[in-house]
Amino acid sequence: MANKEAQREKIPNPIGVSVPRIDAREKVTGAAIYADDIQYGPGLLYARIKRSPHPHALIKSIDCSKAKALPGVKAVVTGDDFPGYIGLYLQDRYIFCRDRVRYVGDPVAGVAAISEEIAEQAVELINVEYEVLEPVLNPEFGAGPDAAIIHPKLGEYVVANFIFPEPGSNISNHFRIRKGDVEGAWKDCAAIVEKRYQIPHVQHVPIEPHIAVAKVDENGKVTLWGSSQSPFAQRNLIASALGKSQSDVEVIAPFVGGGFGSKAGVSMESLAVAIATRVKGRPVKLRLTREEEFYTAFVRQGLIAYFKMGCDKDGRLLAMENRFYWDGGAYTEYSVNITRAAGYSSSGPYDVPNVKADSYCVYTNHPVTGPMRGFGMPEMHSGLEQCIDDLAHEIGIDPVQFRLLNCVRTGDTIVTGMKMHPTGLSECIEKVAKAIQWGEKAPPSAPNKRRGKGIAIMWKAPAMPPNAGSSAWVEMNEDGTATVGVGGQELGQGTFTVMAQMAAGALGIPYEDVRVARPVDTDYSPYEWQTVASRLTWSMGNAVVNAAKDARRQILEMVAQSWDENPDDLDIVNGVVISYKSEEAVPLKNLVIYGLPKPNDQGWIGGPVVGRGKFMPTYVTGLDPQTGQGPRAVVHYTTGAEAVELEVDIETGKVEVIRGVAAFDVGKAINPDMVKAQVEGGFVQGLSTAFFESLILKDGVLQNPSFVDYRIATSADAPKDIQAIIVEVAQDDGPYGARGVGEHPLVPTIPAIGNAIYDAIGVRVGAPPFSAEKVYLAMVDAGIIA
Repeated sequence: MANKEAQREKIPNPIGVSVPRIDAREKVTGAAIYADDIQYGPGLLYARIKRSPHPHALIKSIDCSKAKALPGVKAVVTGDDFPGYIGLYLQDRYIFCRDRVRYVGDPVAGVAAISEEIAEQAVELINVEYEVLEPVLNPEFGAGPDAAIIHPKLGEYVVANFIFPEPGSNISNHFRIRKGDVEGAWKDCAAIVEKRYQIPHVQHVPIEPHIAVAKVDENGKVTLWGSSQSPFAQRNLIASALGKSQSDVEVIAPFVGGGFGSKAGVSMESLAVAIATRVKGRPVKLRLTREEEFYTAFVRQGLIAYFKMGCDKDGRLLAMENRFYWDGGAYTEYSVNITRAAGYSSSGPYDVPNVKADSYCVYTNHPVTGPMRGFGMPEMHSGLEQCIDDLAHEIGIDPVQFRLLNCVRTGDTIVTGMKMHPTGLSECIEKVAKAIQWGEKAPPSAPNKRRGKGIAIMWKAPAMPPNAGSSAWVEMNEDGTATVGVGGQELGQGTFTVMAQMAAGALGIPYEDVRVARPVDTDYSPYEWQTVASRLTWSMGNAVVNAAKDARRQILEMVAQSWDENPDDLDIVNGVVISYKSEEAVPLKNLVIYGLPKPNDQGWIGGPVVGRGKFMPTYVTGLDPQTGQGPRAVVHYTTGAEAVELEVDIETGKVEVIRGVAAFDVGKAINPDMVKAQVEGGFVQGLSTAFFESLILKDGVLQNPSFVDYRIATSADAPKDIQAIIVEVAQDDGPYGARGVGEHPLVPTIPAIGNAIYDAIGVRVGAPPFSAEKVYLAMVDAGIIA
């Protein structure tokens, strides 16, 4: 027989291969699988919410008597019924408002009735008396001493030890970076650029709106069915707010119809649970309308950013001073960590010896902000990367060469004092520049068009607590197939397919023989922190691989005992245990459940095989609250670059992206086709925020809460040519060297487009979205056209 190494070369390896995506109905198992199939019974009630019409006001009184008297109404609840605070990193809000309202849409009361129509009628019958207060509508002003205080009890809130609120102000987190001597470095700079940028709020607009069904039984056990990225976080936060044990709260999360961060943490789900506590034994369904989705679910933070950066005569960056005012909205329980992430990434992916940064999360009376794909990095990089371009032009160096000169490389001491792990960022820049034919100017397609190219680079770390963990199990079946249990969620990104590939690769069975158990159910699924931060391939993937290896170990030890061989001489190849020593072979079928007989009918060896695995990073350290310095700020950074070529119509201001190129260092592409799909999708979503998306708020009131007035990019807006390039520099602690790439393609798109527009017409347009009107008026102001 050939030696072990040669034999292994013949094993079908599902890692790094674009296997087909798991089909939802053929490859998924579990109890109560599909939301459409779940039957809640004839006792189902429908909930609607009484919401604040004011951005900021005191609640003087609430009269629910007429609503309670309406036939068909089964329960009416207010904040008086639920005194507990809720929140992920900062517990700063009640389930229902108790003393004041802080944004238009703040939940004041809830109704459960036998139909949505009756519930809606009851909501209209609730009378609330308010004392209107001055709203705070600008984060920079809100951070100052003259702004009205939105959260007078900020100093009393429970907060994570890495979040730094400033009681007596509207600043819910202030993250600082102090590296080197910034003030002393300015005198050595040959060129200095200072800029101000502003980014608007945008909505995630998942096709499926938020929806939840909650039921509380007679013993107080809570069951919540919801479209959720965070079933275990929801279990923990809701249980804590209601004073319950986590074991008395079960969250069941079927497939999610789009999330992008909006369905992370807790938003409207706690409202359904709270109402259900008053109608025990009857399920309560709460569904956000599309209009509610726009301003009562999480929105992306707005940002006002100030950048100052300088370089020497050779173009080497010497100093950077950045100041960020994040518009966190009425409650910042999740978004305080976005501010933190922007702080520890505030230099961008550059080697800068002297950095000063202040990142402020500021309460305003705008909608509640939370995580969105990119987690603050698209907003921060939007201004930073345009500023980098301006500095390159100022010193007279090509923007690509300027980035290659200054980009972070393996071993550099980055902005927090951490040593940079191996990274392929420079390779990403070079590949993107080559693909976009940087330095070659193609003629425009018409006399009234101007053509330009732009580039931007990025980095992003998984923004999470230092001890966010994952777990998994691998259960063998009688026929030799395996069922994998995970607590992470499938959002359409293909994580179940990748988990099946990893399990198959580590176990030694065909990919087709792996099933992923569904739905995620906190009573039965293994623990997973959340499906956020582009961390599942890396973190949950490690747990799955460890579980598969544990199952493999059990199988090989069982067979080795039966054959009287050393487990090191055995292998599992394509679902068959083989011996490289004796050349024995036995399929997994039956033995992984029933074991193997001892010689001469003297008993049995083994039994049902269930592998267990877990993963938690143990090496992330705290950072000094005054300087932001520490040995290990994050687990790792995914880096990348994007470039675009576009045309500007100088008669109308319309911009057309002709082609886009993106390259990202993913460590190892477990499924290359899915990596490319993530890159292409992220690019188009970034394009959407660059050209179309903005929540228009006037005095705290949203003016465009529908797809009539809030446009997102469609396939008609996407360029015909999008090239996705995979770079692989292995992550030392990643499964097979992999790290995440789900959010990252959205990050550099706005500045790449902004830089290309500047290359085309020589004008900075300002804040996105870069509408035709805005581009046209910028050209008029610059005197390019009359």
